[in-house]
Amino acid sequence: MPAAVRRLILIMWDALAWVLAVIVFLSMRDAALEPVQARWVLFYTAAAVLLQVIGGLSSQLYLGRNRIGSFADAARMGFTVAGVAILNGTTFLLAADSFPMRAAVALPSLALIFMATARLVFRSIVESRPRSAAANAIPTLVYGAGNAGHQVATLMDLAEDAPYRIVGFVDDNRDKRNLRVRHHRVLGLGRDIIKVAKERGAQAVIFAISAASPDLIQRLSTACEEHGLDLLIIPPLREMVGGQVTLGSLRQLNVADLLGRRPIKTDLSAIADYVTGKVVLVTGAGGSIGSELAAQVHRLGPAKLILLDRDESALHGVQLDLYGNGLLDTEDMVLCDIRDEDALERVFSKHRPDVVFHAAALKHLPMLERFPTEGWKTNVLGTRNVLRAAYSVGVERFVNISTDKAAAATSVLGRTKRLAERLTAWYANEYQVPYLSVRFGNVLGSRGSVLISFQSQIEKGGPVTVTHPDVTRYFMTIPEACELVMQAGAIGLPGDVLVLDMGEPVKILDVAKRMIAESKKDIEIHFTGLRDGEKMHEVLFSTVEAGAQSEHPLISEVQVPALNPAELAADSDEGVLQMLDSDPTVYPLPALSEKVI
Repeated sequence: MPAAVRRLILIMWDALAWVLAVIVFLSMRDAALEPVQARWVLFYTAAAVLLQVIGGLSSQLYLGRNRIGSFADAARMGFTVAGVAILNGTTFLLAADSFPMRAAVALPSLALIFMATARLVFRSIVESRPRSAAANAIPTLVYGAGNAGHQVATLMDLAEDAPYRIVGFVDDNRDKRNLRVRHHRVLGLGRDIIKVAKERGAQAVIFAISAASPDLIQRLSTACEEHGLDLLIIPPLREMVGGQVTLGSLRQLNVADLLGRRPIKTDLSAIADYVTGKVVLVTGAGGSIGSELAAQVHRLGPAKLILLDRDESALHGVQLDLYGNGLLDTEDMVLCDIRDEDALERVFSKHRPDVVFHAAALKHLPMLERFPTEGWKTNVLGTRNVLRAAYSVGVERFVNISTDKAAAATSVLGRTKRLAERLTAWYANEYQVPYLSVRFGNVLGSRGSVLISFQSQIEKGGPVTVTHPDVTRYFMTIPEACELVMQAGAIGLPGDVLVLDMGEPVKILDVAKRMIAESKKDIEIHFTGLRDGEKMHEVLFSTVEAGAQSEHPLISEVQVPALNPAELAADSDEGVLQMLDSDPTVYPLPALSEKVI
């Protein structure tokens, strides 16, 4: 139907609504109007119809600005009728003594009811009539009959040539049994999905739960794989524009979904208070964490953002990402090794930062097991140098990026990062400044992470190597980790070690299987055994640490004993190993002095 015809019909109906309103009003027993009063009511109705058309055109009610039956359309209709009622009613009440006041109240109300009813019926008819699915549409079950499930149903019913045809819903809530989502029934519980899929001939499953546990996602993925069902998911809310599901947003399950998709609420005002308009320096700015921190800080509008790294190629990459050029000719790009105390002090003296995010570190566990003094020089002495330079120029806030391996440390990496936490705590306690550490686990996609290794092995045709079939690790996405680091910097107290909530630990074997499944290649998995210093299961707190809840629900805090920098061992192989072996805050372990340097 042409748009002009649709709009004309709408105008005619709204005019008819006033006529129906006066018919109903005059037929009421208690109306009992005198002939003169009835004439004024008819004049009122005629004037109301004229004003309704003029007002509707002026407010664009009849010009197709809003979808018929939408909330915006209803609001515009209500304002138009209210305007007609006030103007028309006031005029007639003042001009005619015999015009009944009850008509000025009842007629607009009745007319509005008729207008709204017609729009509601029209919208119900349109939305309940599914469009024809594509000829090759895949019969699909939807897991989840909540808000996201309703969006999926509406999307499939109203899309032109929808690629999926919904054959039913399942939901874990027993109260939703036999509920209808649009015209689709909830056919059973989530645990019944395979049975229901076979009964209904489903070939795919759309997982319409935006915040699900990793365990549920993994179990559903395994069940779908075993029975040949294609599994699609809706992305987390933060990845959807306006929180709305679209055909383009439906995607295959990926490794990040195994982590669970908890919404992170960040107090941007608190973060902006200590970053916006300040000079911020990020060490290790070319790394995975450092570059993402730099990007998030950049969006908050610092007065100056200093990016420091010893890797010129990494600085080139982060400058390209942030500013769209890689000329490396500006003063905010600083090539410096945190082991070089003199060079570091010159950088801090020149730029005088207000806030420092210290992300520079050596992090590869097997390499540090073989070369412990290298870990000592960067993770311990380098952190001491950065702390010393920061305090000397009056840095207001210092955030040291640590690791979950510092809890009940069994490796050189964990022990050196533990010492870095203790050094940070000493500066905080000694000078009462908000210097603190943030501890978290593995991040997806960081350089050298297990995902990068798996991806490389898969591209080469395998095999994929996993240390042990039962080994688990905590994972976060890089943006999620950095967002919480920024939040931790805002709420942390001097000397705190803030521990980020990593969700549930994930089996590395499951990650490997998922990545192989995504590649659609036939690749073997080989088990190599745990390496020196490696744990079967990481922990976020040791048994000697009592975690307390912070202001943020996803951040806990612990205290570590301070370590005076003056007590650090001499920079010699023997002194370093002795210092790492004798740290009283970790459990007795095989002496590192037996390792090869």
